[in-house]
Amino acid sequence: MAANPSVALTISAHDPLGGAGLAADLTTFAALGVHGAVAVTAVTAQRFGSVDRVEPTSLELLEAQLDGIVASLPIAAVKIGLLGSPEAVTLVADRVATGQLPAPVVDPVLIDGRGKRFVGSDIEAAMRDRLFPLAAVLTPNLGEVAVLTGTDVVSPEDVKAAAEPLTRLGAGLVIATGGAAPGALAVDVAVTADGAVSLVEAPWIDTPHVRGSGCTFAAATAARIALGDEPLEAVARAKRFVSGRLAASRWTGLGGAGPVAHWMDP
Repeated sequence: MAANPSVALTISAHDPLGGAGLAADLTTFAALGVHGAVAVTAVTAQRFGSVDRVEPTSLELLEAQLDGIVASLPIAAVKIGLLGSPEAVTLVADRVATGQLPAPVVDPVLIDGRGKRFVGSDIEAAMRDRLFPLAAVLTPNLGEVAVLTGTDVVSPEDVKAAAEPLTRLGAGLVIATGGAAPGALAVDVAVTADGAVSLVEAPWIDTPHVRGSGCTFAAATAARIALGDEPLEAVARAKRFVSGRLAASRWTGLGGAGPVAHWMDP
């Protein structure tokens, strides 16, 4: 009798365009051979270039989703994306702190690639206080590193200089994604809890179609952890996965950055 598949849980928001959030997470889990469970934190209305409406899930419904998932499936890894309120942050953090959920991969979802801020300072403060110290992996982009450390960060070199403030966030591993900085290589900077710094590199892919790349990277990291990888190994494999998906993205006439290619070529 075949063994059950590994299970990863995504706790995030719905992107109706299918490029980011829950859509990116589930397709990434599936591509990597992991079953995906879903707790919806918000429903959105979007178009390329704008987020038109966000309706956070009620705290009671989010709690009921988590309770049902934990009671029904063996969760090997968790990816956390957009959370709609400080109370939602606390709810999720409590599930991790009590051992109902494993230490998560946290995509902070504070600032998008255009520099637009997603959440208010109250949610950011709750994440700093309650969620980041419980994270196995934290995956901020360069803009989020600047916000979280209070430093000027525009390149991977800047991230290495900000390593000590990153360790104070409390996560087991912080991986600052540097793909927004053009060059021969897309360079991510990994900072462990003890301050050790290493680089995770892949060829830089010249494409505008990067919608959901941060979600995809965090989800791929969670999927690899669900399959048994240690965090540093997981982020290296996730990096290669995202690089391949960016190279496969092919869109025309969308009027904005298209989604990362979550399909796998036959």
